[in-house]
Formats: sequence, C-alpha cells, structure tokens
Amino acid sequence: MIIESVLRSARPYLQGRKVKDVVIGLSLLAAELDNGYIGVSYVLREGLKGGCSAFPYGQQLIGEDATDIAAWAVNGSDHLQRAVGTAVLAAASRAQKLKDSEVPGRPFGIELRESDTVGMIGHISPVVKMIRPQVKELYLFDEGKSKCGRDGDPLFPVEEQPRLLPACDIVILSGTTVINGSVDELLKFCSCAREVVMIGASTPIFPDAFLKSKVSVLAGSWWKSEHKEDIFKIISLAGGMRDLGPYAIKKSVKVHSLA
Repeated sequence: MIIESVLRSARPYLQGRKVKDVVIGLSLLAAELDNGYIGVSYVLREGLKGGCSAFPYGQQLIGEDATDIAAWAVNGSDHLQRAVGTAVLAAASRAQKLKDSEVPGRPFGIELRESDTVGMIGHISPVVKMIRPQVKELYLFDEGKSKCGRDGDPLFPVEEQPRLLPACDIVILSGTTVINGSVDELLKFCSCAREVVMIGASTPIFPDAFLKSKVSVLAGSWWKSEHKEDIFKIISLAGGMRDLGPYAIKKSVKVHSLA
C-alpha cells in the first residue's frame, strides 16, 4: 500500500515530535506539531458515523507521539482517524527541502495537450476551470458530491472508472484517495497515463514514497505557521480551502526528482 510507504518515508521527520494541537471542522481538519508545522486534511463526512460522539478520540490527541498518530493514516478505524493521521503526515512533510516543479504555462509542472483525455478523481473547481479549456476531454468523478446530488460540473459514475481511466493521458487524483483507501486500486487503472498527479491538501508530499508507483507529481500545500490562529479559526467555523487560500504555500514536486 502506498500509504504504508508514505509512513516509512515520514518517520525521520516524525521522530521525537509531539502533536501540539488539533482542530476538526465540518469540511477540514488540521494538526500542529510541536515544531510549529501544520498539516491540513479533508473531512470525508459522508463516510462518518452518526451520533453525538462521532469522534471520541479528539481530546486524547494533544501531546501524543506524532509517529503513533500518523500511523492512523494506515490503521485508522474510520475516515476521520485516517484524515487526522494524514494531516500529521502533511505537517511532517514541511521539514523536507523540496524543489517546486510548477512553472508558468505548466500547471503542476506537467504539459497539457489539446489532444489529451484527462481523468480527475475529486472535484476541485479551480483545477477543473483551468484544465477543461486546454484538453480534448475531461472525465470528472466525485463520489461524495454524487451522493449529495449537488449541481455544477457533470460527474461520471464512479463505476465507470475501470473503463474510462485506462483511456486517459493524464490522471489527477485527489489526496483524499489516500484517506478512503482507494488510491492503490485507482492507480491500477492508469495504465496509459503519461502523468499521474496527486493534488489537494490531503496529499502527503513525500516523493520518495511514490518512486515505485505511477504517481509522477505531488501537488499539495504547506502552511504558514505564523498564521496558525487564523487557520484553526477558519476550520473551526466550517471554512473551506478557498477561505484558507491566503495561508497556503502551494507545492508541486516531481516524484522522480529524488530518483
């Protein structure tokens, strides 16, 4: 599993670290380590249990060993535990020195061609608006939004992924595929893709963990630690990624850059 490889790569940056603070909102959550680094992850709320104690572990997190909580990304009992583990991994990734691959005219550092067919798992509206005019076809999947029945860009049924993704020249995967455990299966369908990009705040930016995978670019976010109070406040008030934009440090990293 890719997430197991991520956890192995992250261990040197988790060693000796503690979880200093956590906030869990309606759409996002964040974790802060004792070195001030912050990680943000999505809350896949459509997969959570009902009741007033959907997450009874929250008050136990503060002061815990970061390695132990990051392991929830692998062995968490539900989407929320795995999301907390993913946020801790995202925070730890900030300790690396990574070269950014994005350049003008090449989003995420990749080439988009007019003849390209692109598959996108996870609806991120700004990315859809950027990509759609530049390519021939865009297959857009989002299980959560399909269940909610929201209006907007037309979505393909997730059942069509095994048929459509092998025809794609580029595949863009949301980092939430790590949280819900679908990433390994989805990558099997990317047989003809020349680029596979993982995007979003939940993306664990540890390039060496993906060297044996089909993922070619990791496009996530680091966070401005000096604005921790603002970040946590927005998340606590059910804010989304658009609200957090001023505090994000967008990061696109080529996986093969470490090879």
